[in-house]
Amino acid sequence: EVQLVESGGGVVQPGGSLRLSCAASGFSFDGYAIAWFRQAPGKEREGVSVLSSTDGSTYYGDSVKGRFTISSDNTKNTVYLQMNSLKPEDTAVYYCAAAETFAFEIATMDLPYNYWGQGTQVTVSS
Repeated sequence: EVQLVESGGGVVQPGGSLRLSCAASGFSFDGYAIAWFRQAPGKEREGVSVLSSTDGSTYYGDSVKGRFTISSDNTKNTVYLQMNSLKPEDTAVYYCAAAETFAFEIATMDLPYNYWGQGTQVTVSS
């Protein structure tokens, strides 16, 4: 059974940091791009970042560029999202997703996502 399981969410003060994890089971990251999305109450889902397993290239949404970093540990079949300098507007449910693609020099989050996780809540509040 294919599963993506997010963890690492929580409550943090503005300016703080969190690291989210997305553990995959039932498939290998080879041939997939792994992405993070988020959705705040009353807002549309927003692409945060994506990483290509083909060449390791990454792409970030404008709102998180310079603050968030996506990385992977293929030995653990896990993708991470390091979030620094968090702001209240980063509050959302964060989801990871996997797109079956050999895309390289990735420059978009508009990919065919095959699998989604259940999400983890991130709350930035003082």
